[in-house]
Amino acid sequence: MNTQNESGPRLAVGGQYAFFFDVDGTLAAIQSRPDEVFIPEQVIAHLARLARISGGALALVSGRPIAELDVLASPLHLPLAGVHGAERRDAQNRVDRLSLPDEVASSLSLLLSDAIAKMPDTQLEAKGMAFALHYRRAEHYQQEILALAEAMCERFPMMTLQPGKCVVELKPKGVNKGAAIKDFMQQPPFAGRTPVFIGDDLTDEAGFTVINALDGITIKVGEGPTEATSRLADVNAVYHWLEQTLLQLDEDDTTSVRSQGYESLSSRI
Repeated sequence: MNTQNESGPRLAVGGQYAFFFDVDGTLAAIQSRPDEVFIPEQVIAHLARLARISGGALALVSGRPIAELDVLASPLHLPLAGVHGAERRDAQNRVDRLSLPDEVASSLSLLLSDAIAKMPDTQLEAKGMAFALHYRRAEHYQQEILALAEAMCERFPMMTLQPGKCVVELKPKGVNKGAAIKDFMQQPPFAGRTPVFIGDDLTDEAGFTVINALDGITIKVGEGPTEATSRLADVNAVYHWLEQTLLQLDEDDTTSVRSQGYESLSSRI
């Protein structure tokens, strides 16, 4: 899909929106190791304001587990979809979590650990119900990592492969960010609002597809083909869009209050 508006879309005056954000590569710059990633304090403050303005209809949708998302977004306590939706915490603080059979999880962990140990500077991230094979510091192992993941999917048919930026993940079939967003949109405070989703990676495309079908707003961060209808250049452009969106929403709210006050005064006159 051809994207437009490199500065990101301007939201409609008076619109009721639900916001969904990917984390790595969207709210946080990508680092050489996943444990080095952070969300700047000012960005967290902006998210807090946006959550208040939207009545709590703001969620993070990420490949990271919920526990890691809570640390990254602290002190915020937001609705979350972790591990691409394999675990989800709604606005009422209810948590739904898929799990793998113990024998599958233990076998996968052992096989992947042994294979990764033979590829220096690669990293296995075990998430309980999913496994991420990172090779950002050893990109020459890309084909070997991909072949390993494909072999594991053949051996364990309940698993599927999800490529990303310098990472390949193994996750349960049927789990994706689009399904997670769809679940959120069926529950308060998200239901009935226009969804907005910002993401940067292949894992976000399922979310873009779902939100496009809901006539929402989809924003791709960075280059590459996408189903998103708008684009932002990089993480810094996301920060700028977030600031400008908050300014716009504040202005819209002020204008609405003034308009209501004028109408009230007119009726008294």
